[in-house]
Order: sequence, then C-alpha cells, then structure tokens
Amino acid sequence: MVTMVGNESDFGKLVKDLIYLEHDAIAAYQSTIERLDDKALSAKVAEFHQDHLQHLSTLNEIATEAGVVAPTDGDMKQMLTTGKIALADMFGDKTILKAMKSNEEDTVTAYERASQHADARPETKAFFMKAHQDEVRHRAWFETTAAQL
Repeated sequence: MVTMVGNESDFGKLVKDLIYLEHDAIAAYQSTIERLDDKALSAKVAEFHQDHLQHLSTLNEIATEAGVVAPTDGDMKQMLTTGKIALADMFGDKTILKAMKSNEEDTVTAYERASQHADARPETKAFFMKAHQDEVRHRAWFETTAAQL
C-alpha cells in the first residue's frame, strides 16, 4: 500500500495520522504473532511489536502537547493490514513475513516524511528519526528472514 501519511501540512493532522498508522501496525503485529508457526519468529516479531507500542505512547504524548485529541483505535486501513496477514496465513510463515514487510513500507515512509515536517520541534523530529530507524530495521528483518525461509 502507498501511504500519504507524512505529507500533511498541519502538524496536528500529521500526529493524528501517525497514531492511526501505529494502531494499524499494532493490530497487524498482534495478528502476525498469533499466526506464525515458528515460535522463534513470533518472539522476534513480538520485540518489534513493543517498538510500535512505544511509538504509540510517545505519539500520544506529542498529541497531548500539541492539543490534539489522539485516536484510540486504528482506521479503515487496519482491515487491510490485518486482512493481508490473514490471507498470507494460508501460505505459511514466509508469506506472512512478506506481508508484514509490505506493511512496514508505509511506516518507513511516514516517519521519514514526518522527520522533515517544518512545524515539528527538534525533540519531536528526533523521535520521528528514531522511529524511522526502527521501521527500517523491522522492514529489513522481515525481508531478509522471509528470503531465508
């Protein structure tokens, strides 16, 4: 999927959209953890899930500071991210990991763009850059691990 998150001119809208994106990612991670047959893979995915929970927590703090009402659930895209995992489950762990890699493309792009937002304070930009690095690491692991299966 191609995301538009990170292109928002309004900082509050950016934060809100990143929160939706994290809720969607968290749901996809939960689905993946439940569906993977290989428990070692599942444990590694659970580590990445924790990164997303931390991102969400930080984004909620940023939302509060910016006077933005933070969404408490994902948006319609959540059905796409979790549905993709459910379909991939029919084909095994390798396909699930490939589906998660494609989901990570959106978070990589969104945080890369967010780190360049003109209205973000330096500490917020630093968080966006760290989150971007986390997402790049997640994506690389999904890609490499799927290729090895």
